[in-house]
Amino acid sequence: MRRYGKHTDEDDIRSRPNRKGNRPRTNIRPKHEDAAEGMVLTVDRGRLTCLVEDRVVFAMKARELGRKAAVVGDTVALVGDLSGKKDTLARIVRIAGRTSVLRRTADDDDPYERVVVANADQLAIVTALADPEPRPRLIDRCLVAAYDGGLAPLLVLTKSDLASPDKLLELYGDIDIPYVVTSREELETGGAADRVREHLAGKVTAFVGHSGVGKTTLVNALVPEDRRRITGHVNAVTGRGRHTTTSALALPLADSDGGWVVDTPGVRSFGLAHVDPSRVINAFPDLVPGTEGCPRACSHDEQDCALDQWVADGHADPARLYSLRRLLSTRERREGD
Repeated sequence: MRRYGKHTDEDDIRSRPNRKGNRPRTNIRPKHEDAAEGMVLTVDRGRLTCLVEDRVVFAMKARELGRKAAVVGDTVALVGDLSGKKDTLARIVRIAGRTSVLRRTADDDDPYERVVVANADQLAIVTALADPEPRPRLIDRCLVAAYDGGLAPLLVLTKSDLASPDKLLELYGDIDIPYVVTSREELETGGAADRVREHLAGKVTAFVGHSGVGKTTLVNALVPEDRRRITGHVNAVTGRGRHTTTSALALPLADSDGGWVVDTPGVRSFGLAHVDPSRVINAFPDLVPGTEGCPRACSHDEQDCALDQWVADGHADPARLYSLRRLLSTRERREGD
C-alpha cells in the first residue's frame, strides 16, 4: 500500500532530524565563570554531597571532566541548582589542584590506586594498645602513605587502661611524631576528645584505623550532633538520613577555627603499590642518616646496606629496620600475615 500519492516530491517526504548531526562535537568547553566554590563532604555511588557556603548541596560530576573523579576534601566548582533543597542536583564542573592526597591500594600487588582523602593536613592513626593488639606494621604502612602524600602524622593510642603505651611509643620515639594516649573511660566520657581536639584546630585531619580500636567512637565525640546536622548526615542519592563507615565523610569541628575531621572506613590492610620503593625510607626518618654509607641505588634490603651497621651501633631500634625491610621485601603480603 502506497503511503503517498502518485505525484510526490522530495519536499513531501518527512525526514527525521539527526540529533548528532545537528549538534556537531567540539573541544570547546564552557568556562563556567559564575561557578560557586564548594568542598566535597562525601561520595556515594556517583553522587557527591558538597558544602557551598553554609548549605549542603547534592551534585554529580559534569561529563566534560571525563574520568577525573572528585573525592572527599576536594575543592570543586559547581553550577546549577545550589539551593540545597530536596530533589535538587548541581553539577561539578571543575576540581581544584590538591595540596595533599591520602592514597591506598587493596594489596601491595593491586594496580588500582584509590584516593581516599584530598587536601588533608594530617593523618590521625588510631591504634588500640590492647583488644585488639597493636599492629606496628600497619602503623608503618600508614606513615609511608602519610609522608608520601604530604600529610603530617598523629598517633592516637586508645585503651591505655588495658596496656601500657611505653613499648609502642619507644618504637617511634626517634621519629618525634606527636601522640595522644587515651583510655576506654575517656572515650566514653568525652575526655579523650578534648585532648585530641588540641591537635586538630584549624586543620583537616583524616582518621584511619582498623575495626575495634575506637576510631568511630572518638570521631562521634569530636563532632557533636548539632555539628553533624550541618553536613546533613544524608545519603546523597536518596536524600534520606544514612551514613556508614563504608565511605569517607568530612565533618566540621566545633570551635576549631575551621577544623575538619574526615572519618574513613576501617581498614584491614593498607596496600602501598602506588608508592615507589625508593620513597618508603622517607617514613623512617630515624634510619635515613644511616643510608649515607649505602652503595649507589641501594635497596636497603641487601647484603652491603649500611643500615645494618648503623643499627648495630645503637643509632636506631632493630625493630624499625625490620619493619622497613618487611615493607620493601614482602609488599605483596596482606598486613597482619
